[in-house]
Amino acid sequence: MSLSGHHILVFDSGVGGLSVVSEIRARQPNAFLSYVADDIFRPYGNKTEAQLQSRLPGLLATCVKMLDPAAVVIACNTASTTALPPIRAQLNIPVIGVVPAIKPAAEKSLTNAIGVLGTPGTVRRAYVDSLIADFASECHVLLQGSTRLVAEAEKKLAGEGVDMRVIREEIAPLFAGRIGADVDAVVLACTHFPLLRDELQASVTQTVKWIDSGAAIARRLDDVLSDIPKRILPTHEQTAFLIGPETDAIRAKAFSNYGFMRTVGLQP
Repeated sequence: MSLSGHHILVFDSGVGGLSVVSEIRARQPNAFLSYVADDIFRPYGNKTEAQLQSRLPGLLATCVKMLDPAAVVIACNTASTTALPPIRAQLNIPVIGVVPAIKPAAEKSLTNAIGVLGTPGTVRRAYVDSLIADFASECHVLLQGSTRLVAEAEKKLAGEGVDMRVIREEIAPLFAGRIGADVDAVVLACTHFPLLRDELQASVTQTVKWIDSGAAIARRLDDVLSDIPKRILPTHEQTAFLIGPETDAIRAKAFSNYGFMRTVGLQP
């Protein structure tokens, strides 16, 4: 018997979007999810705005034509802060992006000292500056960009050990000096980073709230889907499509842990 519901496409440069998938599945347990990882072009954090704006609208249009979802979740802070308007202009279905959780971090901080931990491509964007001006103007805000943490998250999901020395080195600037000593909330402004929450917490001595946007994205998706009629869902297994060569069994197991029982490699 065919089931009806909502088909959602989750897109990221790699495995980071799985942290968002967890939140979506918690709120939409009966939704059908497809996942696309742009493996061959990651990390997005070291790509220019022009490169991402040139690549992503056409790539997402192809994915939507291939999969026919009801909505798209861009589960990537860098992609959302650089290319969301042209992506939306290219597609005729709702597109939900990621907003770095600067507002809730500022609200939850008791010391008015917060950190923003993202990729270099996110933390240097004018969009982030605007969020800080709008929602954290009374806070000291320390910014730290890292692509090495993206690699560590990818390693963790592949079943490899995480290098705690890298974790400590990459986040050290957020906790340095007088302001750093007061930081009590850190925005995880890359969807890869919630996958390293335990390792991040183990690398600091002070009490820190690690705040990401996954739950907010899932709530926003709820609102969007409430206005979209349900359709007959695909009958094949929920699938992760990986653009590039990395479709080995270990990586497939990582995706299966998040409900994607089939992993397919797509040649660019």
